[in-house]
Amino acid sequence: MITYISILRGINVSGQRIIKMDALKRLYESLGFENVHSYIQSGNVVFSSKETDPKELEDLISSEIQKTFGFEVPVLVLNLKTLEAIMENNPYAREGEKDVAHVHVTFLADIPADFDLENILEKKQAGEDIAITPNAVYLYCPNGYGKTKLHNSFLENKLKVKATTRNWKTTKELLKMAQA
Repeated sequence: MITYISILRGINVSGQRIIKMDALKRLYESLGFENVHSYIQSGNVVFSSKETDPKELEDLISSEIQKTFGFEVPVLVLNLKTLEAIMENNPYAREGEKDVAHVHVTFLADIPADFDLENILEKKQAGEDIAITPNAVYLYCPNGYGKTKLHNSFLENKLKVKATTRNWKTTKELLKMAQA
């Protein structure tokens, strides 16, 4: 069995696309997944599966959510090794001079191919930092994620890949759960 972390985008936000975590857990269990645990109400699920292809899992989970709840939800699935690498490569968590309460990770479903880095960097506001890697974008937003122009939709548009963002605290908790 392989340990996976699935991150759903855009559920339970502003009263839209509501999925209760106990219902989501039952859905995952109905798909044959084991050791299913959710974290907070924003669609973070750690589970185990025999499937070796995260993309197959993304499609399966997304399709089942559509059938069960009646709306489309983008789903990103990472294995434990990938999440560990993303955590380890975060330049803003290593420096020690940045307040990790303002650090966010935008998880990328695919490797961004052709994008205009300068166009992205132009949107940085005072004090913000951004680092783009093949599977994640690291953000430091000292004025708060709600005020940055480097938000999830902007990055999806500019990088031309599906993405979803979590704060550093949530990301660390998902890693802890997956390692348990």
